[in-house]
Amino acid sequence: MRISLITVSYNACEDLEQTIKSVTEQSWDNLEYIVVDGASNDGTLEMLKKYRSRVGKLKSEPDKGIYDALNKGLGMAEGDIVGLLHAGDRFANPDILNKVAKLFETENADVVYGDLQYVTSFEPLKIFRNWESGTFYPSMVRKGWMPPHPTVYFRRELLERVGLFDTSFKIAADYDWLLRVMTLDGVRMVYLPEVMIHMATGGASNKSLGNIIRKSREDYKALRKNHVGGLLTLIGKNLGKLGQFFAR
Repeated sequence: MRISLITVSYNACEDLEQTIKSVTEQSWDNLEYIVVDGASNDGTLEMLKKYRSRVGKLKSEPDKGIYDALNKGLGMAEGDIVGLLHAGDRFANPDILNKVAKLFETENADVVYGDLQYVTSFEPLKIFRNWESGTFYPSMVRKGWMPPHPTVYFRRELLERVGLFDTSFKIAADYDWLLRVMTLDGVRMVYLPEVMIHMATGGASNKSLGNIIRKSREDYKALRKNHVGGLLTLIGKNLGKLGQFFAR
């Protein structure tokens, strides 16, 4: 079983290098690692020369935003299983991909997902927020439930059923995509009950008040587009995050 892992980056040389180092530490070796760079001018390409043996595919050219870049990576992926790891994020331990692959093999999964921790520092690790996903039930979608998208791995043939990211969304295309997946008839989503990813705080969706407002508007648009709820679902989605700041 081959896993395709995609990282997109733009002028994030130091963060990208730390992510690549995390990938190289994974014990699962049947891996196609794809980096899609938005024509960075901060030394990213020079840095990547050090990892030629680790980065299987590299594309560096201007793009129309993160979801356009991710779609390019999805188009390059040839593995049986596909996952995304953003520049600056790291695997929680070296055996994550190995455990993901085993769940696909033993549970006949279409999607595998797990838990995520937002961190303010990696060395030493300082946890800001815990996102414990729990087991998926279809009824949870209308209550605002979703898994953290950096932990989501899926069979590549799912793309034939749900398509790529909708680039009309600037912040919430990942949520829209997950809604399409979770509402598929018979989709088998399997939970890996452990922290898979340490994610640096300060992502695009919450780096400013304007982005938080825009994210909520786009989340609502995604809910209506996919016919899985409206305002109450959006409220449930946001309220569900509150406990993540207190769990330790």
